[in-house]
Amino acid sequence: MNATDGSPRASALDGIRVLDLTQVMSGPFCTMMLADCGADVIKVENPAHGDQTRKSWGYSVVGDDSRAFLSLNRNKRSVRIDLKSADGLRQFFELVETADVVIENFRPGVAARLGVGYDAVRAANPLIVYASISGFGQSGPYSSYPGYDLIAQAMTGVMSVMGEPGGRPMKSAIPIADLGAGMFCTIGVLSALRARDRDGEGQYLETSLFESALAMSVWESTEFWSTGESPEPLGSANRMSAPYQALKTADGYVTVGANNEKLWRLLCNALDAPYLIRDQRYIDNNARMDHRDELAADLEALLIGRTTDEWVETLLATGVPAGAIRDYKYVLTRDEHVRARDMVATLKHPVEGDVAVLGSPIKLYGTPTTIRTAAPLLGQDDDDLLKGERDDAGGAL
Repeated sequence: MNATDGSPRASALDGIRVLDLTQVMSGPFCTMMLADCGADVIKVENPAHGDQTRKSWGYSVVGDDSRAFLSLNRNKRSVRIDLKSADGLRQFFELVETADVVIENFRPGVAARLGVGYDAVRAANPLIVYASISGFGQSGPYSSYPGYDLIAQAMTGVMSVMGEPGGRPMKSAIPIADLGAGMFCTIGVLSALRARDRDGEGQYLETSLFESALAMSVWESTEFWSTGESPEPLGSANRMSAPYQALKTADGYVTVGANNEKLWRLLCNALDAPYLIRDQRYIDNNARMDHRDELAADLEALLIGRTTDEWVETLLATGVPAGAIRDYKYVLTRDEHVRARDMVATLKHPVEGDVAVLGSPIKLYGTPTTIRTAAPLLGQDDDDLLKGERDDAGGAL
C-alpha cells in the first residue's frame, strides 16, 4: 500500500537530526528506530574505542566490530568526539546548533559533568528535544544504581514471575527492560517533537530501564491488586485466562489460546472432548484458572496422540488460535511469513560484507521506514560532519 496519490512520500522523520550519545542497547535501539523512520542519526563516539558493543559484546566475525553493534546501529553516521576536551566540546556544540534531538544514556549526572547536559545544550539550541535513558531514573533512591537489564528485571518483580513454578529465578531471555526503555524513549521523543511543532518549544524527557520493565507488568500488577498476593511463576500459562499456554503433543508442544468461552468450546469440540465443557472444574474461566494444572494434564492426554503440526492445522481450521514453537534458525531462514513481511534484511558493510539484520516492525505505508545502510565504522563520517580548528577570524585552518 502506498500514499493516496499512488507513490510513497519521504520518510516520516526526514529533516530531523538526532545526536546519539548512547551506547550498548537501550539508547541505540531508540535511535535505530528513529533512523529507520528517516531521521539523520549521528552517533557521537569516544575516539579511543567507540560504543562499548563494538568490541566487547557478542561475536565478531570478520572485522573488529561485533555483530551486536552491527545489529543496533544501522542507518546511522559515526563521528569521533572527545567530550572531555575543549575541542571536542566545540565540535559537539557545532552539531547541537544543527540538531533537533539529543539522546544520552549516561548515569545520572555524568552528562552535566561533561558539559553536555540539558541546560548547556538548551542554552545553545532552545528548540532542542533532549532525552535521557538511565537504569533507574534521574531521581529517587535508586538513581545512582548501575543500569543493567538483569538488575532492572530483578528489582521490578519481573524475575519473580519468570520460569516454571518452584524453579530458580529466571530473567526474560529478551532484554525487556533495555528494549522497553528504548521504545518508551522513542515515543517520548516523537511526542516532544509534535509538541514542539505545536508550541514552538523544546523540552527535556527521561525514562529508565526500571520504569519500563515495571510498566510492562500489567497483568502481574493487576493480579496483585486483585488478590493481595504476589504473583507466582506460571511457565507459559497466562495470568488472566486458561487454557492459554504451551501443551505437549506427540513430538513437541503446541501453543493454544482458548482465552474466552467461545474458543474454549471450539477447543473441546476440536479435541473430540465435549464432556470437558460440562466439567465443573472448567465451567468458566475462573474455574479453569483455579484448576490450571489439572486442565493442562487433561488436554495433554488428548493432544499426545498427534504431532504439533497436525494439531496446529486442525485447531486453526476449527477457529482455535494455535501455533508451533519455532527456534530462531527456522524463523530467520525458513519462515515464509517472516520473508513476506520483510522482517529480515541484508546490508552491505565495507568490512563484513553482507550483514543480516532484522527488519522494522513499523509499517508506515505513506512515509515508509527504510533500512538503508549498515552500521558505520568508527569515525566514518568525521570528514563530512566535523570542522577543523578555527582561527580567530572564524576561518578554518
